[in-house]
Amino acid sequence: MMTPLTLSARYRGFVRTPGGRLDVPRFIRKDSRENKQVELVESTLTKYGLSGSEAKAYLYLAMAGEKKASEIAQAISLHRTEVYRILRDLEKKGIVIEAFEAPLKFAAVPLDRAVELLLDAQKLRIDLLDKEKTELVQLWESMPKPRIENTVKEIFQMLEGGPQLLLKAKELLENAEKEIKIFVPDDYLALLYNGDFFGRLEQRSFDVSTRLLTEDSLKSRLICEQLWCTAQGQFARDIETLPCFILTDRTTLLTIYRKESQDKSQHKMKTKIGGLWTNCSALVESMLELFSRLDEHKRETKDFRQTASV
Repeated sequence: MMTPLTLSARYRGFVRTPGGRLDVPRFIRKDSRENKQVELVESTLTKYGLSGSEAKAYLYLAMAGEKKASEIAQAISLHRTEVYRILRDLEKKGIVIEAFEAPLKFAAVPLDRAVELLLDAQKLRIDLLDKEKTELVQLWESMPKPRIENTVKEIFQMLEGGPQLLLKAKELLENAEKEIKIFVPDDYLALLYNGDFFGRLEQRSFDVSTRLLTEDSLKSRLICEQLWCTAQGQFARDIETLPCFILTDRTTLLTIYRKESQDKSQHKMKTKIGGLWTNCSALVESMLELFSRLDEHKRETKDFRQTASV
């Protein structure tokens, strides 16, 4: 039989509400540091393929120990029928188990093991899709299609989310033939650095002319000191309100920005990252002019390695 956690170790960041059965405590969030940690874990679990309700149910079991479906339903404020469905789905994912006893109870596998299982499932799904890619392309090529004339048009593409923006940014690096100009305020340095964007930029700097402009800050210096890139500069003036943007070959632009939206479930503002990719000549020329003006006002420092453009 699985041993439940002690009461002191149960769902931290939550408190009992008045009333109700004593053996089936109902929990509500309290405004505390622990609560923010719980919310962070919940939101992170959704990145591994769990729905919001699945993440709440799993996390409650992981912290509260072995529980009946009715107890889980009351604790996370869901109907018992819905909780049974969620528990079955979590069982299929391998991160929730049943105890063979009456009444039926459920328990969560340890978080580290659960994350491994969810990650492996995502990798397997990607591998299977990758294997089907060739067949899909061959099938598409074999299908009759109307003749379409290739005409150059000015186009736009709206993007949302770090992964999509990183993929598009790397695509710009891959397709650049002559030059790459990048302006990166501090708010966007971590996104590009953790996504290995700068590593690929370093490789391309041997093939094309590259220029990187950043803020005057400790963060930018620490990151840029690890890089090989052309004519880096930092700024004495405040530029944190400007978006990040990448220009390639004076023809293509990717702008990355942060936007706030109202999170109705949490009654607070939520920050999302978005972007715009375009070959619109007017926008490209405008951002080239902005880049030139920023470049003129930069303050070169000894902390940055200066190299000539390739």
